[in-house]
Amino acid sequence: MKSVLITGANKSIGFETARQLLQQGYHVYLGSRTLENGLKAAEQLKSEGLTEVETLQIDVSDSASVKAARAELGNKINVLDVLINNAGMSGGMPQAALEASSEAFRRVFDTNVFGVVDVTQAFIDLLRNSPAPRIVNVSSSQGSLTLANDPANKYYRHKGSVYQSSKAALNMYTIQLAYELRDTPFKVNAVDPGFVATDFNNHRGTGTVQEAGTRIAKYAMLNADGPTGTFVSEEHNPETGEIPW
Repeated sequence: MKSVLITGANKSIGFETARQLLQQGYHVYLGSRTLENGLKAAEQLKSEGLTEVETLQIDVSDSASVKAARAELGNKINVLDVLINNAGMSGGMPQAALEASSEAFRRVFDTNVFGVVDVTQAFIDLLRNSPAPRIVNVSSSQGSLTLANDPANKYYRHKGSVYQSSKAALNMYTIQLAYELRDTPFKVNAVDPGFVATDFNNHRGTGTVQEAGTRIAKYAMLNADGPTGTFVSEEHNPETGEIPW
């Protein structure tokens, strides 16, 4: 049975992704910043008959928490097949480039960028033991430099200097990671779940968590012929999914 670790999986898109991968026969390690919330989420899934789920307490913005989570998981398994870096934060609004504080940038980058780096580096050894490892970095089309500068983009006027900068940085990390792992079985991709109605955006989104979960799970389950080093958003490009960096 393949295994997957999903950070920030106790609610919203992460939780739905966990549900869909459980339905596909994966064993899910449900990452949650607080143990209590993670246990509640796991119990909900078990009540649906999805029993191959365990809670892993992990605060991606705390390097000590990441190390502790790696040690805990390492006591249970030697192989991790999929890592989904889903945990993220918006930083709240407004985020004007001339007004947002450097502290606001640091706080968001701690989760959206540095947290991904810490988690990926901490669990890479377990992933290397898989015959077909997959890394999915949950990004956003808002992190596309090209789309952010395109007046024809439907979200052109939806600006957020802190959040968008963090996702652009995450995208570059994804490119670098995919390049370093290019001659291995790894598949590394950045996936935009779409503008989804969740707590993250005060439910202003137009998409559903079910759609978002399907988009992420698809890249977690790529076969050997699947792409790597791509940035995809089926909301922007329903045909191939790929969008400009």
